[in-house]
Amino acid sequence: MDFSQLSQEQFKQLVHGIVDDRLRDLLGDPDLGLQLGSGLHARLKESLASTERLSGEDIADQLGLRW
Repeated sequence: MDFSQLSQEQFKQLVHGIVDDRLRDLLGDPDLGLQLGSGLHARLKESLASTERLSGEDIADQLGLRW
């Protein structure tokens, strides 16, 4: 690849992609490939079926956190 032929935007995208790939290699996803337990799977399905939603602020208040 002839880097001198890349526009500034193309070069930025190339570097961005390289950095993203490297971070994924280094950090990875420790849960990748693991199965959800049956209890967690049931709770998740129940939560997704519910129409009740909490905002981040509501959750922070419940946990005594400040933004």
